[in-house]
Amino acid sequence: MFSLYKKEVQSYFCSPFAYVVSALFLMVFSLSFINGISNMDSNVMKFSFSNIFYNSFFYFIFLIPLLTMRTFAEERKSKTETLWLSAPITITQVVFAKFFAAATVFLLMMAFSLFFPLVAFLHGSVIGSSLVCGYLGFFLWSLVCIAIGVMISAMTDNPIIAAVLGEASMIVIVFLDNFTQSDLIQSLPPVAKVFTWFSTEARFGAFSQGLFSLADLVFFISITLVVLIWTIIIIEKRRWSRG
Repeated sequence: MFSLYKKEVQSYFCSPFAYVVSALFLMVFSLSFINGISNMDSNVMKFSFSNIFYNSFFYFIFLIPLLTMRTFAEERKSKTETLWLSAPITITQVVFAKFFAAATVFLLMMAFSLFFPLVAFLHGSVIGSSLVCGYLGFFLWSLVCIAIGVMISAMTDNPIIAAVLGEASMIVIVFLDNFTQSDLIQSLPPVAKVFTWFSTEARFGAFSQGLFSLADLVFFISITLVVLIWTIIIIEKRRWSRG
């Protein structure tokens, strides 16, 4: 599994693809950072970086499908999928190797953004607990989106279609969070409770306040694992249908 994971990570950086996505990620983050500073009333750089994640997540979700669209769709398109389908490696190992590779690239992208908290720390004040929990919550939030992107890539042989469907899925996630706060849903307490339980934005709320929540951690990890299991089932079904 590790050799496949290593190969997948290398494949990202052997082409300009990962560099372009990383550049777009840092551009969005830097614009949000600059906008946050420009909207401050004092000359003391003290604000929560969680606000940047909140304000930028809508733009970040358009980048994640670009990162995951080729994980399976590219191999199906080029007919190289049969190489690992017939190899002495389980589908579970393949799915997790590709998922961890995409997650590693995204983690590196987030690591580059640590430059901005450093600047804030040198010239002002940073809320440490909010910063750490904000980064952790955002990464967990992104893992769910990465898992969904990998699953969608496994369902098609066209990377472009995988990207488009991935973008649509990410928008649904954001819409679900906003829909949960609507007057219609809030007027129905039992329904609102169910929607709130599935709301990723609400789960991120505790992290953004600098509070580590074990329940929210388990939620993000559980949803990620469920989506990856679905991906395994999809590929296994296709594998057995080929005989």
